[in-house]
Amino acid sequence: MRRSELPTHGTLSAVSFPFGAASSPAPRPVAAEVPVAVHYGGQPFAVMMASPSALTDFAYGFSLTEGVVARAADIAHVDEQLRVDGVELLVTLADGVTAPTPRERSTEGRSGCGVCGITSLAQLPVAKVTRRPLVEVSLRAVRRALDELERSQPLHELTRAVHAAAWCTADGTVELVREDVGRHCALDKLIGARVRAQAEAGDGFLVLTSRCSFELVEKAAVYGARTVVTISAPTTLAVERARLHDLTLLAVARKDGLLAFHGAPRVKD
Repeated sequence: MRRSELPTHGTLSAVSFPFGAASSPAPRPVAAEVPVAVHYGGQPFAVMMASPSALTDFAYGFSLTEGVVARAADIAHVDEQLRVDGVELLVTLADGVTAPTPRERSTEGRSGCGVCGITSLAQLPVAKVTRRPLVEVSLRAVRRALDELERSQPLHELTRAVHAAAWCTADGTVELVREDVGRHCALDKLIGARVRAQAEAGDGFLVLTSRCSFELVEKAAVYGARTVVTISAPTTLAVERARLHDLTLLAVARKDGLLAFHGAPRVKD
């Protein structure tokens, strides 16, 4: 089979126990989570747990943010192969692009893990960033993006079990959304979709529904985004990397405000 055809969710039986009321059967939509193996030049490179949707986008975004390729044109083709136990992404690199060395993985990649497979602290990644002009972001635009994103997550609305990554224009219009059980996978899918469309970061910004870990900042920096907005809080290393790359980091973003951990002078109200 040439393309993955797995459903993004299923319906499972559960028993509802309301407080102060009788229990009852309650069919529940549950998000799908499958192993996705990425191969380059016929050699396995990584296995990530992901939602089985937009996987070609994921292959492009993952390849870029993991440093396997420098641009979308470095990938000639992605073939999605459905297997009994998951999905294989067979990535064919363009002529002249060297396939990466297969990793010696100490553990499999998980949907919540951003550096699974490295074997020493020295391998902790630092993004190779192309410096782009700094941009300002308005609170009005962020508020609009948050409002629109609430209505742009169909899988989360159904299952309450996935993260979203959204690309927004400077005025806060949500231009593109990708959802996944893994926060890193959601962002890779979004970045992959945009690089496939040859869409540069420009003066737009990212909105992420997850906590902000350092790998998300790194991936955003690789793509060239200058502003990242997250609904949850950042880690200390995420803030360090935002400062290193001089990327505006706005977190704990709610309808009543947000916190600027770096780049506050670039926030306009």
